[in-house]
Amino acid sequence: MSAQSDIMVVTGILTLLYRIVPVSVSEGPAGTATRNYLVEDRKGGRWFVKEYPRGTDVAEERQALALGESARATGVPVPAVRRTVTGELIASAGGLSVSVTEYVADAQTAEGGLSGGRWAAVGEAVGRLHRALARHPAGPPRPVPVGAVCDVERAGRRLEDLLARWAAAPPSQGFAAWAHRTAARRLAALPEAAARLERLPVTLTAQVVHGDLASPNPLLRGEEVAALIDFRPPGHRSAAWELGRIVLDPRTVLARPDEWIPGLIRAVDAYRVANPALSAGDLLAVPRVAAGYLACSVYPLSEPLNDPAALTPALEAYGRARQEAATVPWERLEEAEEVLRDVLS
Repeated sequence: MSAQSDIMVVTGILTLLYRIVPVSVSEGPAGTATRNYLVEDRKGGRWFVKEYPRGTDVAEERQALALGESARATGVPVPAVRRTVTGELIASAGGLSVSVTEYVADAQTAEGGLSGGRWAAVGEAVGRLHRALARHPAGPPRPVPVGAVCDVERAGRRLEDLLARWAAAPPSQGFAAWAHRTAARRLAALPEAAARLERLPVTLTAQVVHGDLASPNPLLRGEEVAALIDFRPPGHRSAAWELGRIVLDPRTVLARPDEWIPGLIRAVDAYRVANPALSAGDLLAVPRVAAGYLACSVYPLSEPLNDPAALTPALEAYGRARQEAATVPWERLEEAEEVLRDVLS
């Protein structure tokens, strides 16, 4: 189905199932797998419409939207979901499934990197989110082995599998060739990463979290967090991992390599005020977990083999940034931990 045909179907869904009569429907910024639209209705209302690709597990997407709703109910800045006339979170018709949320005006993602007051604003927002989700019906926070947060053995198996699949015909150019070389370097570096991860606590706290809090998913307005978007279904993951993933995002680290330590400190301090329940040990682990997570990551190195159609210039640039940024936290890790230790004490 063409983009124009999809827009016609989306317009029909909005009119019939949401009682939204569009006067304009335009394509918005694309998600990793979704096609998104910006819609204005005849009353002047503005909406963000997400069209899920065919084959999407719609039940999981409903759970993700419901998780965002539960966070919003506690005061966390999450865009309101517009339900269908029958109360559904996702509407399906004409071969398409869509969700509708309020449009967050005059906001930008964190893809340009954090700076200034945004470090503390993001830390505070994530703290509020984790404090709220700690009471989610999926279960309370619990300790998990550190190996479940940064699984070096699993990373090694996945990298070996990629290299074995490439062995018969190694790519010679483009992103695939770069990914092949990078996978080999990352595999060779895993023993050193494993040694560094041994200095983490035996366990870390896992709880229900956002699940995909990368830099496209906080929406910023000035030095405030206007909204957190694109939740994943409820699942227990390390709170330290999620905080580190967003405040030490590769794009932030590379854009401001001399600022990430003081920025991290501001973010962790604001997080602790908003969510005092997370232990000092977990918060001290944030930079080491963030560095270990990058060292163990296979995405998007795997995409040339697993989903070549998903490769875009933006994703390729992100993959290269992840590799370049992977060494930065290691170089000043002890310094970051020493400053953090002083703050947390």
